[in-house]
Amino acid sequence: MNVPATAKAPVPLKGGWPLLGHTVPFVRDTLGLLERTHDECGMVGTFRLVNKDIALFSGPAAHEAVFRAPDEQLSPNAAYKMMVPVFGKGVVYDCEPARMGEQLGMLRPALQGRRMKFYGDIVAAETRQALEPWGDDGVADLYGFAQQLTNYTSSHCLLGTEFRNEMSAEFAQVYHDLERGIVPVGYIHPYLPIPAFKRRDRARARLGEMVGEIVARRRASGFRGEDFLQTLMESAYADGSRLTDHEIAGMLIAAMFAGHHTSGSTTAWTILELLRDGRFLAEVVEEIDRVFPPGEEVSLDLKTMRELEKTEWAVKEALRLHPPLFILLREAQEDLELAGYRIRKGTWVAVSPWVAHRDSEVFRDATTYDPRRFDETRAEDAQPFAYIAFGGGRHKCLGNAFALLQIKTIVAILLRQYRFELYGDELADDFGSLVIGPKMPCRVRYTRREHGA
Repeated sequence: MNVPATAKAPVPLKGGWPLLGHTVPFVRDTLGLLERTHDECGMVGTFRLVNKDIALFSGPAAHEAVFRAPDEQLSPNAAYKMMVPVFGKGVVYDCEPARMGEQLGMLRPALQGRRMKFYGDIVAAETRQALEPWGDDGVADLYGFAQQLTNYTSSHCLLGTEFRNEMSAEFAQVYHDLERGIVPVGYIHPYLPIPAFKRRDRARARLGEMVGEIVARRRASGFRGEDFLQTLMESAYADGSRLTDHEIAGMLIAAMFAGHHTSGSTTAWTILELLRDGRFLAEVVEEIDRVFPPGEEVSLDLKTMRELEKTEWAVKEALRLHPPLFILLREAQEDLELAGYRIRKGTWVAVSPWVAHRDSEVFRDATTYDPRRFDETRAEDAQPFAYIAFGGGRHKCLGNAFALLQIKTIVAILLRQYRFELYGDELADDFGSLVIGPKMPCRVRYTRREHGA
C-alpha cells in the first residue's frame, strides 16, 4: 500500500531500555504502561517489546480505523499466536483468514432464536441448583461462586448435557491450568519452558481427549443435542469436509473461554458495583420483581431480555469499568496509513477497552460506576466504537448476546432470591493473567428475601 507522505508518525513512548524497550514495565504493569502511552502520546502512541513495535490506538475514531481495516492489512491471527497452544493447531488464530471465517461462521446457528431460549432455561436451572446449599443466610465469595457457576452453565450450553453431567474435579483443574497459561509473557514468546506453559500444554491435550470421548459416544449412540457441540459436529467447510475432533475441541475451548470469562467476571462485578454504590440497586431489584412477579420463575428469552433494561445497563457498566479483555491486537501485514498515521509492516496495532472506557472525553466521570450513562437521554455508548467491551467490526464477539443472556439471568435470580451486602474485602481488579477478574476473596453477606424463589 502506498502510504501518503502526509501520514504522521506515531508518538513514541519515552523511557524504553536498550534492546528490551518497554518489556519490563509491560510484564510488571501492563495496564499502567497502556495508560501511560495514552496519556503521554495521545491518539496513537508506540512502545516496544524486545523486537516488536506496539502502536496503541485510542479514541472512537482510532478504534474505528483499526476495527474496519481488512484482515489483509491488519491480521488478528498474526498477533494472537500466543493462543495457538490453547486452542490448538489449525484452529481459529492458526488459520488463514478465510478458513478462520468459515470456522467462526459455523457457530452462528448455535446463537440464534430458539437456541437462546434453550440456553436461558439451562442457565436458570443451573443457577437455582447452585444456590440450593446457600440456605437462608450466610457469606459467599461472589467471584468464586460466579466462576464455578458459569463454568457449569457454559459447559452445559457449549459442550452438552453429557459433558456437564460428567464434570469432575479433573475438569475443573484442567480448565484452570489452561486458562492460567495465558499470561502477558506469552505475547513475547508463547512456548517458553516455564511451568505455566507446561501445565497449559498438558491441560490442552487432556481437554481434547475429554471432548473427543463425548463426541465418539454421541456419534455411536445417535444422540443429538441442542448445543454448540452438536452444531459443530454437523458443520462442514465450503469444500464439504467435516471438522475433525481436534478442530471441534479447539473451537469449543475458544467459545468456552469467551463465554466463561466474560460471564463469571462480569456477573460478580455487576453485583459488587451495585452494592458498592447502592443508588441504582433498588431500581434493578424493582425491575426484576416487576418482570418476574412472586411465584414466577426467572427464565430469560429475547423478550424478557429486552424488558430487563436497567439490569442490562448495570451489566454493561460493569463491563465498561472492568473489561475482561484489556487489549485487542492486530498485526500490520504491510506498510499502511491508519487514522492518518503511518504504520509499518510487522507492527502490532492495539486497542485497549480498559483505556477506551476510562476516556473522560467520551464517558462522563469515567471512573465512576454509573449505569444511567446508557439511558437514551445520555446514551454515552451511542458514538460508534466508543464502547468496545465486545470488540468491534468483523471480529466483534459473536457470543455477546449469549453472554448478556447468561449474566442477566444469573444476576436476576441472585437479586430476586437474596439481599446482599459487602463483607468488607477490598474490591480491586486482579491483573494476574490476561483475563481480568475481581481480586479474591470478594465476599458478600446474603439473606433470603421473603418472596425469593
